[in-house]
Amino acid sequence: MDETRRRFAYDLYARSREHDAAVSDRLERFRNVEPPTAELLGVLIRATGARRVLELGTSNGYSTIWLADAAQTTGGSVVTVDVDASRTELAGENLRVAGLESLVELRTEDAAETLARSRDAEWEFVFLDAERPAYPSYLRDLVRTLAPRGLLAIDNVESHAHELLEFTSLIEAEPALTQTVVPVGAGLRLAVRER
Repeated sequence: MDETRRRFAYDLYARSREHDAAVSDRLERFRNVEPPTAELLGVLIRATGARRVLELGTSNGYSTIWLADAAQTTGGSVVTVDVDASRTELAGENLRVAGLESLVELRTEDAAETLARSRDAEWEFVFLDAERPAYPSYLRDLVRTLAPRGLLAIDNVESHAHELLEFTSLIEAEPALTQTVVPVGAGLRLAVRER
């Protein structure tokens, strides 16, 4: 990531943290991933050469900046989804400032709808950072739409492990995935689809 874009991303993260500290309603917070997690996602896209990237949970576009910056180096693009139209609009503004708007398709829709409409093996990299209670219902389509050797990254698996008990049980039993949990940020589960 070039220095200007990196500075913007770090400034956006700092402003988001200030915003979140002043808001009591969890759903009104931006809840961005921590910078080390964002940087790791970018490295993973570069390392895998992923070109078809899906983000479920856009928020204000902080993580989208890191995903799109990495996709730019692979010749790829990002589709990012959020149910909140105001968040989609805000993310669009932040992506324009970062110079990445042409690489990102912003959608205001439910993640389940996006996954259901996605083709088999459509996505080479999926970042899941949405409303955790819905994750068990996503799993079948997450696996179906993940390309062979595609990578699924799921945030908050350590910080909110108690909310993910059912999902964790289901995903750990999924034979199509090889996976591990990386203790970065709030905990990141990485799962690779076998051939």
